[in-house]
Amino acid sequence: MPEFAAVDVIRAKRDGGVLSDAQIDWVVDAYTRGVVADEQMSALAMAILLRGMTGPEIARWTAAMIASGERLDLGSVRRPTVDKHSTGGVGDKITLPLTPLVAACGAAVPQLSGRGLGHTGGTLDKLESVPGWRAALSNREFLDQLADVGAVICAAGDELAPADRKLYALRDVTGTVEAIPLIASSIMSKKIAEGTGALVLDVKVGSGAFMKSVEDARELARTMVELGGAHGVRTIALLTDMSTPLGLTVGNAVEVAESVDVLAGGGPADVVELTLALAREMLAAAGLPDADPAAALADGRAMDSWRAMLRAQGGDPDAKLATAAETELVRADRDGYVERIDAYRIGVAAWRLGAGRARKEDPVSAAAGVVLHRRPGDPVRAGDVLYELRADDAARIPAAAADAAAAVVVAAAPATPAPLILERIG
Repeated sequence: MPEFAAVDVIRAKRDGGVLSDAQIDWVVDAYTRGVVADEQMSALAMAILLRGMTGPEIARWTAAMIASGERLDLGSVRRPTVDKHSTGGVGDKITLPLTPLVAACGAAVPQLSGRGLGHTGGTLDKLESVPGWRAALSNREFLDQLADVGAVICAAGDELAPADRKLYALRDVTGTVEAIPLIASSIMSKKIAEGTGALVLDVKVGSGAFMKSVEDARELARTMVELGGAHGVRTIALLTDMSTPLGLTVGNAVEVAESVDVLAGGGPADVVELTLALAREMLAAAGLPDADPAAALADGRAMDSWRAMLRAQGGDPDAKLATAAETELVRADRDGYVERIDAYRIGVAAWRLGAGRARKEDPVSAAAGVVLHRRPGDPVRAGDVLYELRADDAARIPAAAADAAAAVVVAAAPATPAPLILERIG
């Protein structure tokens, strides 16, 4: 591999140039090995944020990140493989019912997930509220479970795209998280490296999402769809609303309980709608367009798949979930209608209650969170419960209550409901 001076690569992008394939291969590899220092990669990341990247540059950057580690081979799995990725939101527990549901319909779902940070929850944190469940699997365990059960939700191994893991941590502390080329290559390098045959993306838009505008979300989605295609992974994306929390629960154990309700044929309408929409996209992408996910929810196959998935990873599907020691009910102070529930503020409230973390090494509470009793458009009378705050420590409640109070607006007239699914790309 040719050698370059890091400062020359930085200057090239700083001045609006297009990085060559050789420059990209070298800088990603050299940074992973520690030859390029953090401060140099920070400068390059900022240059990419400000100057952008061309489609071929992003594709090559993604390929270099994949090449920094191992690539899983799912050839031993006899079912068609398809994965889903969400860009993150508040109350976004969709992976929990979706993964076993799609497996119940005949596909295999190799779902490598992460932990929450700040106001957005993490799938692994939610599932760790199930007694005994473990997130860390060896490659052999991962493949065996995928072949036997068809559904795996676990943490990515250390050898999967290690360049991304190192760069992700750097971006988080250097103000470069918003760079769309780096977001797209971060997500897609891990998903391509896991070896899935098809991928469905849930790109969130709104106050509780990373992307606040439809335009930015559309650009990110198109970039990732193109990256998937360039690497032989059939990829489609849905743009979905994240101005309001998904469902009625925000936290860890409370979201698991709500997911089980969905798998049992109930659950909030918006969670069911998005779960089925993504399931249909995943099954079509996997070559199973005639499978009926709604029927798998109704006849119990999805629940059987969920229970098998939990047991395979040491979890007890019949165990009681954690409950909070402290609960505070918040009531409406007037008659009217719930006009809006701001997802970001509810997410921050759940974080303050202990459901999330400020740093990746912080512990989280399984029982803490917010449970909504009303949704936008619902009528309320003075004294009706709007939501409840749950925590292990009563001292956490006042600050969370201040954030949540500003999130829920009661108005004299009902608002027009916004669509949940905004656009399809791919």
